[in-house]
Amino acid sequence: MRDSGATSNGRPALYTAAERVRRDSTRWTLVQGVLAPVQFLVFLVSLALVIRWFLTGEGLEIATISIVVKTLVLYLIMVTGSIWEKVVFGKWLFVPAFFWEDVFSMLVLALHTAYLAALYTGALDATQLMLLALAAYATYVINAGQFLLKLRAARLDMARADRQAGPVLHAEAAS
Repeated sequence: MRDSGATSNGRPALYTAAERVRRDSTRWTLVQGVLAPVQFLVFLVSLALVIRWFLTGEGLEIATISIVVKTLVLYLIMVTGSIWEKVVFGKWLFVPAFFWEDVFSMLVLALHTAYLAALYTGALDATQLMLLALAAYATYVINAGQFLLKLRAARLDMARADRQAGPVLHAEAAS
């Protein structure tokens, strides 16, 4: 049972007080905070290169390299994110607060991995590979949106908790 109460819309808060302390004290929070925008930047560059290839037929090799790099960064953020969940919540993946984000992350990971497998085996031609990459990227965008919504929810939860604690803190300071 979550001990941090429900939010104003009735959903449970993302973090208990103890989880918030662990979240704020672990280096893995900083690692995730750095890797997420790096991954997004790699994604944007790669997406531009893939679109360039579709429009001009040029740059297949650099587009392919960029997709591989994007996939490696995805693996890195998935591994470090799992470590973060273990430190903060005591479970490697699929904690209740991030269950659906983790489920969708598995689809993102599966599509990126399918791209690498198809590239390695030669199972798909260049157009098919690039379409698979775009499908993987579309799921990544949805998943990134899920996490941004959770980040916003966490900030709202924190602001609510601060408002609730405010009068108590002021009353204690006055006594």
